[in-house]
Amino acid sequence: MKIIICGAGQVGGQIARHLAREGGGNQVTVIDKDPTLVRRLTDSHDVNGIAGFASHPDVLERAGARDADMVIAATQSDEVNMVVCQVANAIFSVPRKIARLRAPAYLNAIYSDLYRTDHLPIDVVISPEYTVADAVIQRLTAPAAFDIEGFLDGRAQLVGIALEAGCAVLDTPLRQLSELFSTLRVVVVGVRRAGQLFVPEPADQLYADDQVYLFTATEDLARVMEVFGKEHQRIERLLIVGAGNIGLHVARTLEADKRRHRLKLIEKSRARAEVAADALKRTVVLNGDGLDVDLLEEANITAIDAVLALTDDDKTNLLACVRAKTLGARLVVALVNEPSLISLIAPMGIDAYVNPRATTVSSILRYVRHGRIRSVYSIGDGEAEVIEAQVLGTSAVAGKAVREADLPQAALIGLIQKGDKIVVPRGDTRLAEGDVLTIFAMRDSVADVERLFQVGLDFF
Repeated sequence: MKIIICGAGQVGGQIARHLAREGGGNQVTVIDKDPTLVRRLTDSHDVNGIAGFASHPDVLERAGARDADMVIAATQSDEVNMVVCQVANAIFSVPRKIARLRAPAYLNAIYSDLYRTDHLPIDVVISPEYTVADAVIQRLTAPAAFDIEGFLDGRAQLVGIALEAGCAVLDTPLRQLSELFSTLRVVVVGVRRAGQLFVPEPADQLYADDQVYLFTATEDLARVMEVFGKEHQRIERLLIVGAGNIGLHVARTLEADKRRHRLKLIEKSRARAEVAADALKRTVVLNGDGLDVDLLEEANITAIDAVLALTDDDKTNLLACVRAKTLGARLVVALVNEPSLISLIAPMGIDAYVNPRATTVSSILRYVRHGRIRSVYSIGDGEAEVIEAQVLGTSAVAGKAVREADLPQAALIGLIQKGDKIVVPRGDTRLAEGDVLTIFAMRDSVADVERLFQVGLDFF
């Protein structure tokens, strides 16, 4: 597939790196007006690069737009991204056009005629703010988890849990865990120990301070959390720090939730606080600094179940979470853009985080791989990926047992959907036509997994 990525910033650059690492025959060209960003990508990865304005027809022509399969417009400007799609369609007839849009004024028109006519031909609109806001809200479904993502149409969950001393699953080989809890549909697919992420073997044991990634059936989530030493936390009172697009969207969504959360919001900018107060109906909006102890006490921080730090400044979010936790908040979640800061999350006592770049990249990759992969989720800073795939009748693995699938050592099948059932894979589980697999693969094994399943096994 020939793909043009417009914008070599955090999102565009990460997509280019993902596709370059995976191989698979993709030809990637990156366009950015900053020559330094372009050179940084072309020097370190197998991608082509052009320095110039992505919306200019001559620049797109040089990038090979006349025979491109897809254009991903991911610059920092909504207007540039829309013009890129317009030019790609009108002049070069590019079949697939994806645009990243951030301004609510544009997003509110997504389902209007603006996006259903040739006036502005965009096949897929990606909203980082809305995507990230949805990820933040999903964190609240399993408050004790530091990461969570839905798969198999919501019937399975990938959950990240930090293990503590006294947890019942410690010091027990994983193969025995499946026997001890045979009624639970759960598979441990990844372990981070001393900062290193790896795919565990059946004989491996779990230890205190491990961070584990596991797949569980959604119906079994509450029980699985208990088994792994996490009590169910009921979230009723929430405090949001930051009334930007993400914070405001989270507040609106929570206001509409039937569980009737009790919400408070702190915003430093008086003008933005007034906008939030006008937009929200049941949320108490406070104008001030989310790090101000007096203001946090005014918000009754000791009675707050969860604090969501969602400003546009990573350090403010981290410090706000630490301050809130110190003052008695039960759960704190930070929005963190910079990958290098993620390693500070656990030492600082922060319960969970959301990485906007990883979330946005995952949502875009789903469309990049249309026709083969339905869902993609990036772990950490691209350290691993979770994908789901469907077995076809012509697949080389159709009718074979899981142990015969010949997956790379650093890849593991999570849960499998067979018809209307969600099952835990065993060595003798047969992969049949129509089965949908979830696969956890370390970064270096993603390309091998792709190549293995491209032979006879096609993806969504």
